[in-house]
Amino acid sequence: MPLDLLTNLFAQSQGGGTRDLVDGLARTPLSQVVLFVAVLTGIRIAVFPTLKNTKPHLRIRLYPVAKFTNEMVDAFIYAGVFVFMIIRPFGIQAFLVPSGSMWPTLEVNNFIVANKAIYRYTEPKANDVIVFRPPATAAIRHADLDVEGEMKVDYVKRCIGAPGDLVELKKGVLYRNGSLVDEPYKALSECNDHPQMEDTCQTFRKLSEDTTKQMLLASFKLVSRNGEIIPLNYTDLDANSAEPRTDGSMDGTLPYRSARKFQITGSDDQQKAKDLPAQKVPPGYFLMMGDNRNNSHDGRVWGLVQRDNIIGRAELVWWPISQLHRIH
Repeated sequence: MPLDLLTNLFAQSQGGGTRDLVDGLARTPLSQVVLFVAVLTGIRIAVFPTLKNTKPHLRIRLYPVAKFTNEMVDAFIYAGVFVFMIIRPFGIQAFLVPSGSMWPTLEVNNFIVANKAIYRYTEPKANDVIVFRPPATAAIRHADLDVEGEMKVDYVKRCIGAPGDLVELKKGVLYRNGSLVDEPYKALSECNDHPQMEDTCQTFRKLSEDTTKQMLLASFKLVSRNGEIIPLNYTDLDANSAEPRTDGSMDGTLPYRSARKFQITGSDDQQKAKDLPAQKVPPGYFLMMGDNRNNSHDGRVWGLVQRDNIIGRAELVWWPISQLHRIH
């Protein structure tokens, strides 16, 4: 309902400030926009006869009000049609960055602009920062899924592998098609706010070189197991374990995480998985990872992203204004 739309946006502006208001506008369902425009069009039609039939000598009181209402309604109709029915579906859209998984490239609560037109005539490629809808295996909580069991949350990550790419991490170091990849954007970090509560972390700081040398960094590859291409995270101790083992060098720091669907039980089965050859990213799929490499819930955990679920390329941080910059 249009009233619901206005009420929700007002509540967001009062409770969550500019951030929630803008995010609410950006995510307004198209069905609500269509209904809102339809109601305003009805008001526009109702006001027009008053404007047309008001005699000049009677325009002192009623005419200015009707004219103002007519012009305001016109403005909202044009904005609704142009922005929500043309620009947002086919051009650009604003998104809120809710986590620090892309830090330092993107910070928590940055607003970004995604170019939704670019991938209509070109294909996503490695190093693009992309907004997409991940598979259901990415769900952290039940609220992330819709009634059909599909993800309803958008992610933003960096494309690490396009179709045909052979991607491997060897103890945290990225190789693509056998060549070492320079990753100036990558960071290993720790929470600057609540060291034991990374899910609510707002700011991060880079780990020192001495600290990173002590970390048990996992290796990664895509493998074919039981007829399916799955992400495999492994160390010298285990692979895709529900409870990855550590060597005690960084107490409490897990070397990797794996979605339940891809977890492997039993040391023999884990070793067999590690012995499997690395597979290329299959046609129609992409591998995404966060720049904040040890604090990112990404394709290493939940797998590959289908081409149809890619929304657009992140182009610009536009809010807060003090952080305005192109995304690379």
